[in-house]
Amino acid sequence: MKNKSAFFDYKWVIVFISALMVFTVLGFCSSANGIYIAPITSALDISRGSYAVTTSVRYVTTSVINIFFGTLIYRFGAKKLIMSGFILLIISSIIYSVATTVPIFCVGSFFLGAGLSFTTTTMVGSVINKWCAQNKGTIMGVVLATNGLGATLARIILTPIINAGNPFDYRNAYRLVAVILAGVALVMLIFFRNTPKGEEEHRYEVKKGKHHASHDVHLFRMPYFYVALVCIFVTGLVLQSVSGIADPHFRDNNVAIATITTVMSVHSIVLSLSKFTTGFIYDKAGIRAASLICYLAAVFAMVSLVVVGNDNLGIFFGFVYAVLSSVALPLETIMLPIFARELFGDEIFNKSLGIFAAVNTAGYAVGGPIANLVFDITGSYDLWIFISIALIAAVCVTMNFVITAAKRTLAHLHDDEAVTAN
Repeated sequence: MKNKSAFFDYKWVIVFISALMVFTVLGFCSSANGIYIAPITSALDISRGSYAVTTSVRYVTTSVINIFFGTLIYRFGAKKLIMSGFILLIISSIIYSVATTVPIFCVGSFFLGAGLSFTTTTMVGSVINKWCAQNKGTIMGVVLATNGLGATLARIILTPIINAGNPFDYRNAYRLVAVILAGVALVMLIFFRNTPKGEEEHRYEVKKGKHHASHDVHLFRMPYFYVALVCIFVTGLVLQSVSGIADPHFRDNNVAIATITTVMSVHSIVLSLSKFTTGFIYDKAGIRAASLICYLAAVFAMVSLVVVGNDNLGIFFGFVYAVLSSVALPLETIMLPIFARELFGDEIFNKSLGIFAAVNTAGYAVGGPIANLVFDITGSYDLWIFISIALIAAVCVTMNFVITAAKRTLAHLHDDEAVTAN
């Protein structure tokens, strides 16, 4: 890397402002969104089922845009995409602050999904991969862990505004978020650089470049590519759906609300720590160890969820679920850039990362409705949890074979390139 000086490495500025971006964008625009649902639906007399459509719009938008992430970042560079993302998020907040019908909220969700696709996990993975030669996993874990801190601060700041007394006070909260986003966008505009100083930005030509096309062929011809896609999709589908039904499942099993609140607080705290530890384990022990820990944690978290109840043993397993599910959830965030890099290499990293993020988000959009459909049919989430255990266990085994196949394939490609070079 050529970004080092005698006294200071500018990559730490990039890491800090990337963390600030995640802290603000995910904290204020995504993770704290639940505080708006009751006030909006109550003030506008909208059913929660109808309002839930806006979440699907957001996920679908993010998924579609992430498919083209590799092409977009090669063409425009990270900084332009990040600035575009902030503009889209500001527009989204403004639309939410004036919307009165579900279709208008859906428009806001479209801008929200588009803005998040340029400012969160996919972008952070690309930026850290570009700027940090070592300890990529640990650094990504630290950056993405700021999401939890941002959500906590967002709730502290926005909840009193939303509950100030007027049913429409939530609009003032959205307007404040727009101002906060504008301030952080200014910081990004001033301090963000696409590449370390002294390095030319490596950008493939989308239309004319043969190099870009050849690597597309390598990606889509790798036999394990499609298997990996299915695994990433199922991972997003299962983890997002189960985490989404955990709270009502606790309630269905007569766990006291105060206990649920405590369990979910533990979940949030451990989740912030687990993103860092997952990255650290990857840096020290490799992708197989990091992914295996996450997947096994997912399996045992769901087993624990099956037996939660209002007795001492059931509450104990509730806390076990809170801890283990937090260890598993980095599969949706920090592990996506790790999978993309380890399975397909650096040269097509951005493209493979964008596709992985797209199918993972598509899983989010599908998982919730399926879980709730199972509940409507059976009157319980138990069947879906058992199905999820089987699915995630199968993915755990399959991804182990995918990692083995990827290591062999990349080794052969490197050997062929070395022979060609000679």
